[in-house]
Order: sequence, then structure tokens, then C-alpha cells
Amino acid sequence: MKSISVFCGSSEGNDSHIVSMAYELGKNLAQQNLTLVYGGAKVGLMGQVANGALDHNGKVIGVIPDFLKSKEIFHEGITELIIVDNMHERKMKMHELSDGIIALPGGFGTLEELFEVVTWSQLGLHQQPMGILNVNGFFDELLAFLDTMVSKGLLRPENRNMLLVDDSCAGLLEQMKSYQPVHTPKWIKKEQT
Repeated sequence: MKSISVFCGSSEGNDSHIVSMAYELGKNLAQQNLTLVYGGAKVGLMGQVANGALDHNGKVIGVIPDFLKSKEIFHEGITELIIVDNMHERKMKMHELSDGIIALPGGFGTLEELFEVVTWSQLGLHQQPMGILNVNGFFDELLAFLDTMVSKGLLRPENRNMLLVDDSCAGLLEQMKSYQPVHTPKWIKKEQT
């Protein structure tokens, strides 16, 4: 792996541990010589991840749609800023530039970005490792819901396990480096009775 896309909130929220872990992730990426690819903002958790990488001499590429450039207050200090036309182009460009994906806490946008790339993987469109940094149990209920999908026969366990989870930056990055994709058909066949 040479680069990681990070999906996370454009707000910081109200949990200081999440804020510090966002900075820590950027720092870890820089220390492991992994380029950070992210949404391009200098505010919120996005800004914290970028600053963590930049403060430790990391390479940071931001990808931002033109219409969000002023709203999300783009980061002037990053290595490269790529301006695209819309949100779909943003996700595509981030995917093209990265070898793996990490989701930090965030809102609807973060979840939408994460689940789109997970769906792409499930459909065999890519084989990149995808991870969730589960800071302070932020994603616990979501992970339990994914397990419910498996128990109800709507999601294969192998596809559920494509999503790597850890509560530490080092642990998650280690899982991602050793990830072996599983080739499983998306569709679940009903058992004959």
C-alpha cells in the first residue's frame, strides 16, 4: 500500500478522543510513508487527519467538489488539491488515488462514502482493504446491525468480514497491510428444503 483514502466528518463533533484519534491517524499514515487522500477540507475531522499527516512530513492529497470548496473551507497547506465537479467524481478520484480506505467517525456523507466502496468491493469492482477506525465504540451499533444482516440471510459472512475493524490506528493499518480479498458471489441462494 502506498496511499489510503480517509472518509470522515467535516465537523469535529463533541468527543475530544475522536478528534485526537483523527490527528493520530494522519500522523500514523505519514510515519508509515502512506499518502493521505481525503476530502480536502481544513475543518472538522478532515482537517485533523490532514494536519496530523502534514505535521509529520506526510504527503496529503485533497479532493473536493467545486461547490464545496468554500463551504468546507479547503486546506491551503496540503501537498495537492484536486477540484472536481461533483460528489460522485470526488469518490471516484479518491478511489483511483488510493490503495485502501479507512472510515473515521462522521455523519451521513461518511457512511455513504464507506458503503459505496464496500458495495463496489462486494460486486468485484475492486479488492482494496477497507477499514473502520472504531474510536470509543462509535461504530458499535452499526457493526451490530451488519451482524443482523448476516443472521437474517441478507449479507454473506464473507462480505461482512471484508470490513476490517480496529480501535487503534496501528492495529487497523496492520490488518489492512495483510488483507487478502475473498472472492464470494454477492447473491445469496436460498437453501433447498
